[in-house]
Amino acid sequence: MESKINKGRMRWWQLSLLGVGCTIGTGFFLGSSIAIKKSGPAVLIVFLLAAIGTYIVYDALVKMSVDNPDKGSFRSYAKNAFGDWAGFSNGWVYLISEMLIMGSQLMALGIFTQFWFPALPLWIGTSIFAVLGLLVILTGSKGFGKFQNIFGVMKMAAIVMFIVVAVVIIVKGLNGQSSDVHSLVDTYKNFFSEGYRGIWLALLYAFYAFGGIEVMGLLVIELKNPKQAPKAGKVMIVGLTIIYVVSIGLALALVSWKNLKIEESPFITALEKFQLPFVTDIFNGILIIAGFSTMVASLYGVLTILTSLAEDHDAPAFLAKRGKMKVPLSGILFIAGGLVITILIGFLIPEKIFEYMVTAAGLMLIYNWFFILVTYMKLMKVSKLDRVKTIVGMLLIIITVSGTLGEKISRIGFYVSLFFIVLIGVATFLKVRKGKLLHS
Repeated sequence: MESKINKGRMRWWQLSLLGVGCTIGTGFFLGSSIAIKKSGPAVLIVFLLAAIGTYIVYDALVKMSVDNPDKGSFRSYAKNAFGDWAGFSNGWVYLISEMLIMGSQLMALGIFTQFWFPALPLWIGTSIFAVLGLLVILTGSKGFGKFQNIFGVMKMAAIVMFIVVAVVIIVKGLNGQSSDVHSLVDTYKNFFSEGYRGIWLALLYAFYAFGGIEVMGLLVIELKNPKQAPKAGKVMIVGLTIIYVVSIGLALALVSWKNLKIEESPFITALEKFQLPFVTDIFNGILIIAGFSTMVASLYGVLTILTSLAEDHDAPAFLAKRGKMKVPLSGILFIAGGLVITILIGFLIPEKIFEYMVTAAGLMLIYNWFFILVTYMKLMKVSKLDRVKTIVGMLLIIITVSGTLGEKISRIGFYVSLFFIVLIGVATFLKVRKGKLLHS
C-alpha cells in the first residue's frame, strides 16, 4: 500500500493519536461487556493485566522497528529471524486475524445500528459499513491518516463525555435520579465475585480492546524521528489504560454488572435508566464511528500486509499491482471477498456470532503478538530486565489463550483459530517443500 502519511514528517504525538484512532473501537465499547460478564468488577484488574501485556509487545515491536525500519514490520522481522517460512506464516496469521477482526467490527456495527433501527437485519447494516470502509481505503494512505486522526479525537471525546456525565450522576444525580448506591457498594464489596477463574476467562477480551498497536508498528517508518516511537506508544497505552479503567469503573458504579448484556455496550446500558435520550443517542452514534474507524484500521493493516506478502511472492503477485490506483485494486477485491464471507456467516448464524468472532479474532491476534516477542528475543540483544519482561509477556499470552478453553462459547472460537493455524501450517509446509524442490 502506498505510504504517504506525512512521510518522514510525522511527530510522535501524531503517531499516538493515530494509535488511538486504530485502537479504540468495538473491542472496547462492546467487547468489554463480555469481559465484565465473565469476571465481574474484577474486570478492572483484567484490563490492567492486558495493558501490561500490550505494552510489552509494543515495546518489543517498536525496538525492532527503530533498529531496522521496514514496511513489512513484524512479518519482515520474523523472516529475518527464522527464515522464509516465518515471514510467510506470520503474515498470513496476521492477515486472517485482521479479517476476523473486521468481521467482529462489522457485527458490532450492525448491533449498534439496531439500537436505532431494531427491525433492520444484521446483514444489511454490516453490508453498508463494509462498502463505506472500502471507499475510505480507496483514498489511499493519506485519506486513511486524516480519517483516523479526526475520529481518534471524537472517540476520546466520547469517553470523556461518558466520564463527565457519570461523575455528575454519581455526585449530584440527574433528572431526579441518582446512581444506585446500594448497587455501587454491592458491586465493589463483591469485587472478586467470579473468582480468579473469571479473570482467567476474561483476559482475551481485554487484550482485544488493545488490538491496533501492530498498525502503529507498521507506521513507525513515517516518523520524523523513529527513535521517538517508544514514547508515542507509552503515552498512548498509558493514556488508554487510564481512560479504559476509569470509564468501566464508572459504568459499574451506575449499574450492577449483573444487569449488563453482551449484545449491548455497558456504557449505553449504564446511561439508559437515567432518561438521557440525546446523550445515549449521541453516544451510540460515536460508538458506530469508533467501530467503523477501527474496522478501517484493520482494512489498512490487511492491505499493507497483503501487499507485502504479494511483493515477496508469499501471496499471488497480482494482489500487489496498483496500476493508476492509489491502492492495489486486486487486493481490495480480495478483502471485499473476505467481508462478503463474514456478512454471510452473520446472516446464517446471528446468535452469539459476535462472541465467536471476537474470540477467534482475538486469539489469532495474540498468536501474532507472541511471535513478535519470540522474534524480538532472537533478533535483538536484550538485557536481563528486557528478557524477564518479554517472558512475562509470553506467559500472559499463554494464560490468555488457555482461558478460552474454560467455556463452551469461547472454546468454539479457539477451535476456529486452531483451524486457521493448521491451515496456515499446511500451506507453510507446502511452500517450504516447493522452495527446496526448486533449489535442488
